[in-house]
Amino acid sequence: MTAIPLTFYLGLAALLFSIGLYGVMTHKSGIRMIMCIELMLNSANLNLVAFSSYTDTLNGQVFAIFSIALAAAEAAVGFAIFMAIYRMHDKINLDELNILRW
Repeated sequence: MTAIPLTFYLGLAALLFSIGLYGVMTHKSGIRMIMCIELMLNSANLNLVAFSSYTDTLNGQVFAIFSIALAAAEAAVGFAIFMAIYRMHDKINLDELNILRW
């Protein structure tokens, strides 16, 4: 049985990151933007795990676990902020809101 080459993992991670970046740049909904940021973080985790597997160390996998925990905390705080904004303004369209600006 042959192993999957590292370039396939890196190509998949680049594709996922590009999709997430496109979503962040084009979507106006805050929930969709958080989902696209999560997709970008998951592509970075895929890179960490792929390089960790390629070099036969556990460092990348440990960093990926910390990154997953950080992404979960970021999503929870982001969703809480968006729910509070939705309760006050009945919309989450970030182009129409200026509540977080100075």
